Amino acid sequence: MNKDILENPKNVKFIDLLALCDKYFGKPRISGSHHIFKTPWKGDPRINIQKDGKMAKPYQVRMVQKAILKMEALDNEN
Repeated sequence: MNKDILENPKNVKFIDLLALCDKYFGKPRISGSHHIFKTPWKGDPRINIQKDGKMAKPYQVRMVQKAILKMEALDNEN
């Protein structure tokens, strides 16, 4: 799964965003329709995604993008 899907937050299928989050953050805890991922930091950006039909919600796509950038920055420090 390529993170290029994040370039257009309004056109991301939920299943693609879920697969990308699985790759970076592991399996989610599911609470109702929410898929909640653990991150190695406290606070924002948090990853809590849910479907909007077959698509991901654009603001949640942007949140995942910020989290991936933060994760990559942490990996580069180590």
